[in-house]
Amino acid sequence: MNNSVRSHREDGNLSQGELAEAVGVTRQTINAIERERYDPSLELAFKLAAYFECRVEDLFDPELDADSTA
Repeated sequence: MNNSVRSHREDGNLSQGELAEAVGVTRQTINAIERERYDPSLELAFKLAAYFECRVEDLFDPELDADSTA
């Protein structure tokens, strides 16, 4: 899943640790999300969106295939 967590974090001049503390996860979790090695839970995705005052869709792109049905 593509995401823009890193760019939102950098725009806010936050370290991974600061963002992690703000949303209640570890710095390693934020790192894994930014490197697209971990897809966050729905709850965490909403926490991140609330923190950045944006929509979940502004942070995460599920990369749906043209053949997929939603």
